[in-house]
Amino acid sequence: MTNCQSICLVPHAAYPLPGGGGLAVDCAPQRGGLALHYRLTADLTGLRLPDPAHPVEPDRLWAHSCFELFLARSGQPDYREYNFSPSGQWAGYAFSACRERQADWLPPAPELDWRIQANCLELTAWLPGAALPAGTSNLQLGLAAVLELADGRLSYWALHHPCERPDFHHRGGFTLTLEPP
Repeated sequence: MTNCQSICLVPHAAYPLPGGGGLAVDCAPQRGGLALHYRLTADLTGLRLPDPAHPVEPDRLWAHSCFELFLARSGQPDYREYNFSPSGQWAGYAFSACRERQADWLPPAPELDWRIQANCLELTAWLPGAALPAGTSNLQLGLAAVLELADGRLSYWALHHPCERPDFHHRGGFTLTLEPP
């Protein structure tokens, strides 16, 4: 697979991050799976970060600050989604087509390491091979993030925003392609 370094995500034009900031993601195949490193540089005091002492419903992680990953195989309608919260919570989903969730899929657990410093929020994550969609065609990634502002508004970040409104499930946003080994 191709090694990917420092891919910059961009905020949706209608949902910027006041005060600016940057969000980069490094990704690479590793140990039969996929390694990711998200790095947000911004004034973190302007963000509402989830508190580990007050977990939220896993299906609602996207409604708060979280980093997201969408994975699909080229030419296949099915895809996977992972949400990673700074609280340490995570959720994984399989879809047979756009937003058609497969209820019987049990997501393999990722390895997560969060670091929060003055103006930097970092996540190092590793997904095992079983978390990736089956197949041998190219792996297409949609890298994204939701940032909850202190006042409750949301800022949406992605590699590419193919729609007028944020929609991370839209395949037009799965713009990073990794070749099979």
